[in-house]
Formats: sequence, C-alpha cells, structure tokens
Amino acid sequence: MFVKVYEYHIQPEKIEEFFKIQERAGEIYRKYLESHTIYLKKQDNETKWMEISRYRNESEYKKSIRLINEHEEIQHLFSDFQSVLVPGSELVEEDFLQIEEKNSLGR
Repeated sequence: MFVKVYEYHIQPEKIEEFFKIQERAGEIYRKYLESHTIYLKKQDNETKWMEISRYRNESEYKKSIRLINEHEEIQHLFSDFQSVLVPGSELVEEDFLQIEEKNSLGR
C-alpha cells in the first residue's frame, strides 16, 4: 500500500470547519480513488494534527490525483484548508510504503 502522511497545525476554534472541508474534499476523492484516512490529534498540543491516508498503490494514486487536482472545487477547498491552519505554520507531506500490518489478534 502507498501511504501519504501529512502534519499540520489547525486553529482550535476551526476544527469543525476543518472536518467540513475534509468531507467535501473526500466526496471528490471517492469519485476517483479508494482510500482509508485517519486523523490524529497530538495529546499535549491542541493544534498539532497528523493525517494518514492509505491507497492501493502509488501509481493509482498519482494517476487519480492528477484528475482530482483538475477540479476547480479542490483548489477552493485547499484554499479553505489553508485558512484553518495556524498562521505561520507549515504543512508537512511525506510518502511511505506500508510493509506490514498486525493487530492484537496476530492477523
């Protein structure tokens, strides 16, 4: 699996707006791409978040993201996303390959 990891800082008073933006963007993504996303908030820092999205493979992701980025609404949603970030903070984006996954049952 191909994994995208994002780290960013969200203004605490804009968390609800953030999730509305993510839901609208997700509707567009789902038209082109199957994914699984989790959102993590740091326990001792109310602004720091991590987003982890898993995709079937990198080539499918890259092909689909080109089509997604052509949507005018996605560009507006990204601008809206930037408006909920803590001013002066940066968005960190990294790519990973999932090698193995285990759960407590050993599967």
